[in-house]
Amino acid sequence: MKNIKEYAALNNVPIIQDDGLDLLLETIKNNQCCKILEIGTAIGYSTINMALLNSDIKIVSLEVDENRYNEAKKNITRFNLQSQIELKLQDALNYTTNEKFDFIFIDAAKSQYIKFFELFEKNLENGGIIFTDNLDFHGYVTGDKQIKSRNLRQLVTKIKKYRTYLTERKNFDTQFYSVGDGVSISKKLY
Repeated sequence: MKNIKEYAALNNVPIIQDDGLDLLLETIKNNQCCKILEIGTAIGYSTINMALLNSDIKIVSLEVDENRYNEAKKNITRFNLQSQIELKLQDALNYTTNEKFDFIFIDAAKSQYIKFFELFEKNLENGGIIFTDNLDFHGYVTGDKQIKSRNLRQLVTKIKKYRTYLTERKNFDTQFYSVGDGVSISKKLY
């Protein structure tokens, strides 16, 4: 796992922070989740960690960037997890499936979080969980850091809208946690 983290650092590939990963894995374990949809594979760091929890876990993971997809494929093969992880080179916004999942991990284009949520909530079992990363976005969303760039300001606004969207969803119970880069756990009630 150390090699994957080093590769991420050297190549500016964002991966989940350690305490965010700990909460992710703890949530999967405590809720006995086995069918996982991951939106945003990057180089497979969180994917591999989730699969290593339990050999019964099956993951469908979507990655739009071909270079990251290829690196993830290598990493998954190195850990011999091909039978647990179905990796797809695919834009999540164009992916459709009738498959049901008990856990969905959203960690891709932050500006598309509401679209991802709406697109895949139909694939989530009742009682299932949607776990979202990067909701503090390096302190820009919940902190008082000054934002100079227009693009960053727009992204932060979209993340704030997503946080509000989660709190307004009556059929989900959402909790926010200030671990890692800020995460939410949304449990589907009905």
